[in-house]
Order: sequence, then C-alpha cells, then structure tokens
Amino acid sequence: QVQMVESGGGLVQAGGSLRLSCTASGLTLDDHAVGWFRQAPGKAREGVAGIYAGGDPTYYAASVKGRFTISLDRAKNTVDLQMDNLQSEDTAMYYCAAGTIPPAVATAWALAPAQYSAWGQGTQVTVSS
Repeated sequence: QVQMVESGGGLVQAGGSLRLSCTASGLTLDDHAVGWFRQAPGKAREGVAGIYAGGDPTYYAASVKGRFTISLDRAKNTVDLQMDNLQSEDTAMYYCAAGTIPPAVATAWALAPAQYSAWGQGTQVTVSS
C-alpha cells in the first residue's frame, strides 16, 4: 500500500524559510516523478515544484522559481522542498504526490495535478506579513 506523508509545515514570518519533506512508503521515489502542490482556501490546487524520476530535471512554477528548491534524497526515500524568502501569498496547504510523467515535458504539464496519483494529506504553511 502506497502512503505519502508530508512534514515540516508551520508558521513563519515573511522573508523566512521552511523545509518540507515528503516521505513515501510502498514505493521508491527515485522511480517516480514527485510533485509539490499547494492549495489556498477558495483556490484551485496548483503545482509549485516537481522532480523527474531519478532526480533530473526539476520543474518550478514561475511564482516560486528562484525561491523554492526541490531535491531527492535516495537514502531516505524522501523529496524535500526548501522554501526561502516566503511571502504571504505562499500561505496554503502543501501536498506531495507521486506519478509517472514522460521525459522532456513542458513545466505546465509536469506540474499538472492530474498527472499524479499518490497523494499525501498535506501540511499547512502559513506566512505572516
């Protein structure tokens, strides 16, 4: 049985940092694409960062590029999301998910929630201004 668990969320001031971690059981993250998504109240779920099977390439939404970094830890079977210079608009529930995507796809395709099938329950990130 596949289980995805997110951790690391919390309350942080604007300009601060958080590191989210996605831990998987029942599947090897190195063999799958993994995405981080977020959903704010009243808004659709959006992809913010993704990493292809094997750890390369990576994909970022324009709103987080240069501030967020996604990485794969093979030894721990985790995919982390380092979030720096957080802003109030980053406040949301953050989810990780695993899926299968072809190589060399466009960022929008790689970060589409419909491409991912194994989802965690989410971790809340709140940024105070």
